[in-house]
Amino acid sequence: MIFRQSLFWDTDIKKIDTQKNAQYIIERIFEFGRDDEVRWLWSFYSKSLLKEVVIKSRSLRSRTKTLWNLILQN
Repeated sequence: MIFRQSLFWDTDIKKIDTQKNAQYIIERIFEFGRDDEVRWLWSFYSKSLLKEVVIKSRSLRSRTKTLWNLILQN
């Protein structure tokens, strides 16, 4: 996946590691991502990791957490 600089405005996108920075990537894409980026998340990360990040996140807005909690229930 080639990340958009506008999605990760506060870091050098060349230094993002999809494993080490998984929580950061998931939070940003769930909060600000486009459809194609969300589809990539679903195919790249496990559903259990996505759920875990949503539950533990301190940076997602409450309405974003509510939406993804509902979607990830199934």
